[in-house]
Amino acid sequence: MPAVSQTNPRRRTTPTATITEHLAVFVFSVIFVAAAVGACSAQQPAAAPKFDGNRAFADLKAMVDLGPRPAGSPAIEKTRDYIRKQLVAAGLKPEDQAFDAETPAGTIHMVNIRATLPGQVQGKGRIVVGGHYDTKPFKEFAFVGASDAASSAAFLLELARALKGRQNALPIELLFLDGEEAVCKEWDQCSKPGNADHTYGARYYAQQAKKAGTTKDVRAFILVDMIADRDLNISREQNSTPWLTDAIWSTARRLNRPEFLQQTLPIEDDHLEFLEVGIESVDIIDLDYPAWHTAADDMNHVSAKSLQAVGDVVVGALPLIETRLK
Repeated sequence: MPAVSQTNPRRRTTPTATITEHLAVFVFSVIFVAAAVGACSAQQPAAAPKFDGNRAFADLKAMVDLGPRPAGSPAIEKTRDYIRKQLVAAGLKPEDQAFDAETPAGTIHMVNIRATLPGQVQGKGRIVVGGHYDTKPFKEFAFVGASDAASSAAFLLELARALKGRQNALPIELLFLDGEEAVCKEWDQCSKPGNADHTYGARYYAQQAKKAGTTKDVRAFILVDMIADRDLNISREQNSTPWLTDAIWSTARRLNRPEFLQQTLPIEDDHLEFLEVGIESVDIIDLDYPAWHTAADDMNHVSAKSLQAVGDVVVGALPLIETRLK
């Protein structure tokens, strides 16, 4: 995990009406009422998408139950299987973006997972919401990463369910990133020029888009990371794109979510790889978490209410973001 830097019409009949007339009037009434009900239904707005923090919390627990999940481990492959299964159950088609990363521990096979919700507007790119799903490797203890990073992967799975029936203006890609964590103990301890020992999946995704000339198709990147802390405090990340940050934080104020603070804090995270290639990005992260990178980052220190808070804000901010980008 990163470093700090109306009523129906009455049918009237007469005693002299024939059976045929009765039947004709009855049929007409049924058709009229059905048409009226249909018209009313058509005028009703679609139900607002609902993010379920408890359901996301169940996903979080399922991943924590797999134990430590560092890049290249058997447990992270089980995590990938879980993510893919949940995406398919939500009606989406997961796609793997596999690559081999050169790390201080040798070559590690990594996989980003992508799934896209359709949008009404075509040809104007997409919004990407992402987060990592790997945990940092530790030899000293079993690091299960409840907030870092089961929370972000669980958030994305629930977002898939919440948004699948929504009329999204632009396509929304959900991006599960591998290899965010440094292999070495400290963030930049083993980094080399052009090959930082962290954010491998984000860097690969961003650089592939740059090589293909498709960075312009990613209109905005929303990163979620470490968002399940029981005592949730999310500062405005200093490196993030201002208008995207404003869209998120103004929505938090409107929804009376005090978890989103006005103070700023520079943080190195996956979003920097996207900013580096010119993609506007925002990082939603609570790094004020005493259990960070300790054995205490477990189920006792995370909460469904925190996932709910972030889910409500991100879903609530989408109309603002879409209006800006359409």
